[in-house]
Amino acid sequence: MKTITLKKITILSLGIAFTGNSFAQSKQEKAPSIPVTDTYFGIKVEDKYRNLEDLKSEQTLTWLKAQADYTNNILNSIPGKQTLINQLTSINDRVSEAISGVQITQDGTYFYQKTTPKDQVAKLYKRNGLKGKETLIFDPESLKGESKDIFNISSFSPNKSAKLIAVNVSKNGGEMSEMILINLADNKILADKIDRLRFGNANWLKDDKSFLYAQSPTSDIHDAKAQLNIITKLHVVGTDSATDKLLFSKAMYPELNIAEEEIPIMGYDEDSNMLFLMPYSVNQNQKLFIAKGPDLTKSKISWKLLTDRKDEIKSFAFSNKDIYFYTSLNSPKFKVTKTSIANPDLATATLVIPEDKEANLNPVTITKDGIFYTKTKNGIESKLYFTDFEGKNHKEIKTPKKSATIVLSARGNKFSDLWVRTTGWTTKGERYKYDVKTNTFTREELSTIAEYPEFENFEIEELMVKSYDGVEVPLSLIYKKGIKKDKNTPVLFYGYGAYGMSMSPSFNPGLLLWVEKGGILAVAHVRGGGELGEKWHLEGQKSKKQNTWKDVISCTEYMINEGYTNPTKTAIYSRSAGGIFVGRAVTERPDLYAVAIPGVGSMNTVRGENAPNGPANTPEFGTMKIEDEAKALIEMDSYLQLKEGVKYPATLTTAGFNDPRIIVWSPAKFAARLLEVNTSNKPTLLKVDYEAGHFGGASKSKSYEEVADVLSFALWQVGNPDFQPKN
Repeated sequence: MKTITLKKITILSLGIAFTGNSFAQSKQEKAPSIPVTDTYFGIKVEDKYRNLEDLKSEQTLTWLKAQADYTNNILNSIPGKQTLINQLTSINDRVSEAISGVQITQDGTYFYQKTTPKDQVAKLYKRNGLKGKETLIFDPESLKGESKDIFNISSFSPNKSAKLIAVNVSKNGGEMSEMILINLADNKILADKIDRLRFGNANWLKDDKSFLYAQSPTSDIHDAKAQLNIITKLHVVGTDSATDKLLFSKAMYPELNIAEEEIPIMGYDEDSNMLFLMPYSVNQNQKLFIAKGPDLTKSKISWKLLTDRKDEIKSFAFSNKDIYFYTSLNSPKFKVTKTSIANPDLATATLVIPEDKEANLNPVTITKDGIFYTKTKNGIESKLYFTDFEGKNHKEIKTPKKSATIVLSARGNKFSDLWVRTTGWTTKGERYKYDVKTNTFTREELSTIAEYPEFENFEIEELMVKSYDGVEVPLSLIYKKGIKKDKNTPVLFYGYGAYGMSMSPSFNPGLLLWVEKGGILAVAHVRGGGELGEKWHLEGQKSKKQNTWKDVISCTEYMINEGYTNPTKTAIYSRSAGGIFVGRAVTERPDLYAVAIPGVGSMNTVRGENAPNGPANTPEFGTMKIEDEAKALIEMDSYLQLKEGVKYPATLTTAGFNDPRIIVWSPAKFAARLLEVNTSNKPTLLKVDYEAGHFGGASKSKSYEEVADVLSFALWQVGNPDFQPKN
């Protein structure tokens, strides 16, 4: 461990009458409503659809199924949807072998997942060295379940000797996994099985036959307590998991003051023979405890606090003798310090990579030769650097292509191997191996190299747009060369704005198809993200969360005022925490947008703590237990901000029934309320996918359909002639 970071529903027969750009919704039933009124610090809040939170209620389930069927009927009536699916299939089929998740053991064995055009899900393979013979280890489609069940490999972990591999398997897009163990001599599945695995995989110990893992209290992803009081255990291969030793629980270590919603991720580093315990939440500032490896044999481990939240350590990595800390403490654009493994002490850590006031420093990658790192300016321009272990000499390394995004990977601090992947808005990632001795790059792709001529004739425009308070927000525009940018041009606004995550340039064929259809893709790098450093993140958090949606509103106003588009041609889309980005933009300024698509979005933030993933997210969004944060959660709650008598945009709200991150009732309540109050004649749709989780469908065909739903709905509503349903 060298770097630790932390059933098919029967289709209802519904008559749908299409008229121009809208349709009659007389057949769409409003949700059952049993209102509840709560008072938070003197503020009365009426929750008209609290009853939808009961996912065991037949009334709730019937309404959700009816919405799913109604929405599917409409989406399947859009003429261009199948064309989009065909295009996505064609793009995928150009890659005869798509390889991901590569892990290389010390003996040089490659382990990876691979899909071919005929595969719906990825399979697990190995090969001896880059050019070695490929062997299929495990095909998840070989597992038996109900007729519609789709199984996926969610993670895998080979042991050091490459004789055993632990594989976490989930189904139907869910994230609750069961671990199986495979003997790599004959690829036979062993009798060992471990269930209720929501976080992490096997962390192998020095003996190569035992490992650590974290286990949830229940396998029911809808249970509000599914992510509370997670425990860590030790499993020995060949034994009954029921007898696994309990290594950590909150009750065992009350003196560590770990909250019940924090996820205790325990790791082991063989070279230093040290144990690490990270109570994980969305708070990127890591609290880290360390102990000696031999403590595993004791009844209780002697944990020592190495870093606390106030130290602002985001991640750490090892050389053969030091621990390196990536931190924002007094350095909003980040720096790196180090201390010795033998006597770790953050107080005496020395500076290795200083903060750059003009560009963000990204987490470091360490090899036997030194430290590689990248810097990114405005979230869109990256450069590669190298320094020695002491940080005495720094030099820029020119990559084969100027790159908007650079991703590094290494084999560990015992090896010189370093791979560099460069990518951009319109260019698929290119993978190179770097030779530090000769300062040269060699193209080394594992996946098939493919060409994408449909995306070659695109231009990229990078702007800085003044937000409502005068702060400049980066805005990336992608469009066809020579496009007539006037008020009739469709624009799709895309962003996120949470957790300090940057909307870094990446190759996304789904979004690029919007551009291919004649639209402008506008990526708004709003506050709450990390494009301009830690301060940019904090300026879109909790009581300052309003900056997230006000930034995209300002970007939209700019595009309209500058004549790029008009409000009948604008669409806004995001997913997950980006539901706030979408939902609050259209509830505050419904006049600016023709289409809104919150995908598996956080739409009911006031009730977030009552969902399984909610308590762990309070460091980012706040808690209803603190007055200022409660008021901020009310303000960012798109569901509660919907008003009666308002003409809202056409809206496609999506939810995954197997989603443990954004529970299905959060987007469902938003859609229910919108259906009740919206006075426009535009569609208000809720798509509930019963074979999907947070990251979409488990199969390729399902993922293509989801992208096609989003794009075809938006293209229909902005008036693209190829996407207008016929009467």
